[in-house]
Amino acid sequence: MGEVVRRYGPWLSALIVGLVGFWIVVLVVLPQLMMVDFSFRPMLPPAELGGPQDVYTLRNYETLWANTIHRSIFFQTIWASALVTACTLAVCYPIAYFMAQVADRKTLPLLVLLLIIPFWINELLRTFAWYVVLAFNGPLNWLLLSLGLIDAPERWLGTPGAVILGMVYVYILFMVFPIYNAMESLDRNQVEAARDLGASWTRIHRRVVIPHAKPGIAVGCIMTFMLAAGSYAVPSILGGPNSRWFTEIIYNWFFEGGNWNQGAAYAFILLILCVGFILLMMRLFKVGLTDVAK
Repeated sequence: MGEVVRRYGPWLSALIVGLVGFWIVVLVVLPQLMMVDFSFRPMLPPAELGGPQDVYTLRNYETLWANTIHRSIFFQTIWASALVTACTLAVCYPIAYFMAQVADRKTLPLLVLLLIIPFWINELLRTFAWYVVLAFNGPLNWLLLSLGLIDAPERWLGTPGAVILGMVYVYILFMVFPIYNAMESLDRNQVEAARDLGASWTRIHRRVVIPHAKPGIAVGCIMTFMLAAGSYAVPSILGGPNSRWFTEIIYNWFFEGGNWNQGAAYAFILLILCVGFILLMMRLFKVGLTDVAK
């Protein structure tokens, strides 16, 4: 805080802090508190609000455990979001390492540009592009048929694999850039020294690169998991009855069922899940809030 005051002066610093505080309180904290309050109250007609039946209850939360379909979709969403995170990490780690430790200064801007250009397009349009690619008569089936890998067109849309593939593509930047930022500060001489001492590439990454990149990996996993668990567009476009997402259930409660109280309870459960995943990642990678903030 003292550094901010010295750099911008007391008045401008007070304005910045005030705007940030307004953003956090009005646009983050208060809506969450309202959602929590809604989640503990029953759905009642407007005339009965504030009456004897308008009391705090756990009934909205009990609905999830009583409804076997919603409960299975909830756990399926957790598992699928973790799988999306793992697949995105597997794809992005080599890319981030190449950008940070292998690519020269002339090649790096081109690589960054190639990664960013597809994301100039809206997420919905990028998801619909995958809808076209994975269609029954789409390019993917045509390519596989041409190569003789399949005998007849496959139905890719409406499967969990299509949803996971779409999410890995949509959220790839949220994984690759935090890892790249962490790896960029690694001295290349450390990697060269480990190689000169006879360490294999697996041992170099396990003992040198990954420990240095832990904060970036943790941030990438946190962001990817939270975005995947809270995604609505990708599973609704690429998914089907066998790959429903928990956010689709929340959407139905809010906008189709009109039960905001039940929807708020489901949304708060998802929020608790994401907070728990953040704490798990911080403990797993042994990083603190200061390391994540970097």
